[in-house]
Amino acid sequence: MLKKKVQIYTDGACRGNPGVGGWGASLSYNGTHKEIYGGEQETTNNRMELTAVIEALKVLKEPSDLTINSDSKYVLSGINEWMPNWKKRNWKTAGRKPVKNVDLWQQLDAQIQPHKIKWVWVKGHSGNPGNERADELANMGIDAL
Repeated sequence: MLKKKVQIYTDGACRGNPGVGGWGASLSYNGTHKEIYGGEQETTNNRMELTAVIEALKVLKEPSDLTINSDSKYVLSGINEWMPNWKKRNWKTAGRKPVKNVDLWQQLDAQIQPHKIKWVWVKGHSGNPGNERADELANMGIDAL
């Protein structure tokens, strides 16, 4: 059976880094849209970028064919370049130091397993409607605290 094709836009925001932060995600499937957001009092922008993707994946009820759009090179480099080696080294960097935000990277690793994912980098604040909405949602997450 064909997997559902879901389009996801994610973003994180921080006022101060570290500081108060928010995350947001917009999911679209077959004409249906869902938006989610949240925030934390003391966090970093990178943590919020990761949280946005994790929370979006948690919404999915079955394995799906995903396109995840993010303006975070940290998230995309982590997924596409760094994570395989971190896992081989038991979540240590090439310098044998613990991976920063390892708790979130491990959650993300678990969440991506059932899905087929195409990761797409989107230039932030460049007029892309999905990215702009994810940014608005991330800021709503901060404002809701």
